[in-house]
Amino acid sequence: MKTKFKSTILLFLTAIIWGFAFVAQRVGADFVGAFTFNGIRFMLGFLSLIPVILIFEKDKFNLESLKNTLLPGLFAGTVLFIASTLQQYGVEITQSAGKAGFLTGLYTVLVPLIRFVMGKKTSAFTFIGAIFALVGLFFLCMTGNDVSFGFGDIVLIIGAFFWAGHILVVDKYVNNISPLKFSLVQFFVCGVLSLVFALILEDINLVAVKSAGIPILYGGIMSVGVAYTCQILGQRDADPTFASIVFSTESVFSAIGGAIILNEIMSGRGYIGCILIFIGIVLSQLNTNLFKKKAK
Repeated sequence: MKTKFKSTILLFLTAIIWGFAFVAQRVGADFVGAFTFNGIRFMLGFLSLIPVILIFEKDKFNLESLKNTLLPGLFAGTVLFIASTLQQYGVEITQSAGKAGFLTGLYTVLVPLIRFVMGKKTSAFTFIGAIFALVGLFFLCMTGNDVSFGFGDIVLIIGAFFWAGHILVVDKYVNNISPLKFSLVQFFVCGVLSLVFALILEDINLVAVKSAGIPILYGGIMSVGVAYTCQILGQRDADPTFASIVFSTESVFSAIGGAIILNEIMSGRGYIGCILIFIGIVLSQLNTNLFKKKAK
């Protein structure tokens, strides 16, 4: 019982950290571009995982084991780069941590739906959840009496598809290789790609980077390093379906963080939309075992 309680606490701590990461991304977007923000934070995440690996997998940390993760990590890191770029760009456009959290959270509904299209067995709860999420999406994007999808909303929704793709990539490889080393490689790939595009497309200003220092540190060390470690420890003694439901609360915490820290206020219909999307996310996870790691 004590082990299960500890596991639940770690899972919720992970969801809280990931949820509040949207606030950090929202604040960071005021100072630096999407590529710069993600480049620095994923490299920080990469560096923060090194001591974690040395602690938990010291005996298995060798060149041969890293070689086995290079191609899977390269593939996953590239997809993660696209997904995280779209997410950060969407946060920058919508200027809303809460909305971004719920729209990104749609990936948990998309994963089983994509698997169904691929011919995989899918629970009926998935389709019920998808209906709730779709109705919630219309409420969340409703302006006046019309449904209006702004460019930022579209970017975040496209990003949700890539987050779903990332989950499926991880699902394909993670059981055959070390999850920690796999993440080490994918975070490095994502960080390097982001920095390369930042150097080409953005003006990297050290003063601006310093101004975004706290959000970047939170996004890199807390959201990637600490939260990932909590996830690994929490999932050791947790049912995968239960873990996925707990992790889906990150969208709720993103809205709470946006309201408390950034004074974000949605319309009544917006909050109804968030509730419906959250219900859809939870329903889509029932009777499934699809959860694998999500990077933030």
